[in-house]
Amino acid sequence: MTAHKMLNKKYSRFAAAAILYAAFAGYLYQPYFKQFHKLQYLLVVNICLGSLGCFVLSRRWVVSFCGSFFAGAVYGFGPSSLGLACYHPAAGLLTASIPWLFLPAVFGPKGRWRWLRLPLCALPFLTIVLFFQVAIYFRLFIIPVQVKLGLADLTGFLAPLVAAERNMTLIGFYHVPIAALIMGFSMLLAARRLAVLAILCVGAALAFCPAFLNVSPIVWPALAVLCCSVIIGEGMHGLILAGHADRKWVLVSAVIMGVCSTATLLLATKYSGMFGGLGTKYAKLLVEAATMYILGTVAVVILYVMARTRLRINWLRLVILCSAMALDVFLGARFIVDKVF
Repeated sequence: MTAHKMLNKKYSRFAAAAILYAAFAGYLYQPYFKQFHKLQYLLVVNICLGSLGCFVLSRRWVVSFCGSFFAGAVYGFGPSSLGLACYHPAAGLLTASIPWLFLPAVFGPKGRWRWLRLPLCALPFLTIVLFFQVAIYFRLFIIPVQVKLGLADLTGFLAPLVAAERNMTLIGFYHVPIAALIMGFSMLLAARRLAVLAILCVGAALAFCPAFLNVSPIVWPALAVLCCSVIIGEGMHGLILAGHADRKWVLVSAVIMGVCSTATLLLATKYSGMFGGLGTKYAKLLVEAATMYILGTVAVVILYVMARTRLRINWLRLVILCSAMALDVFLGARFIVDKVF
């Protein structure tokens, strides 16, 4: 393939991703356009920019279009990004810019100038701090500084829709992407990509630190979510191409998904007898979460059987995994947007 054809292919994939993100964002917010004031249309722009930024960033490591597409979707349409609609629309604009701010470090200096990648990685951190200083100077209180993550908010990792129903700070991902995240982490550790792991850990640690320099702590998790979204995209590609030698990691993903489904079902049983009608609502959402985990478990088990039997029908693996991921993101995003508005 010539360089010209390769470039056209890259542009066509970028355009396809942009159109799909914009169409889905428009679908999610279209019922509420009539009640939007002008600044709230930023919510749609934020989702599209964040998803596209993660899509472009993931191309550095993720080979397949579907892996990069879902990496962007998990970041832009995930609970963390959609949950920021509770605050000022500019809050989402900040998190949407973070993937783009990492591009100079990822695609920039090479050869003897490669050492510049380290200081360039600080660009998103500095931008976040500068953003809040400027906002305070102009008396724009984007996100309350006192809002921070607590241990109770971590339950959102297991059941994000229940966290949305309880008006908790939303972090984490939907259900099926967890399987790809596990597979992606195994690939990350095998490749020893310590820089990505370091950024993930720093972003997660800052989220639980007290506010400093007037930066709201709930902005920092966007760095960890971005890293995990790229890892999910890479993990999807790994699951689709998993061979006989990789079957153990596919099995680990299936087992953890099964554990999550069991845990959510047990919690549903517990909540069904508590808090009256509210407990019944939580139990119903937990059953829906368990259903998504079971769907993911079934999908990954099929991939495991195919890997174990050396059955390499990659298009079938792609259809199975992408269908489960798409349904989970679609239903989860629809619920969260409806809950916020």
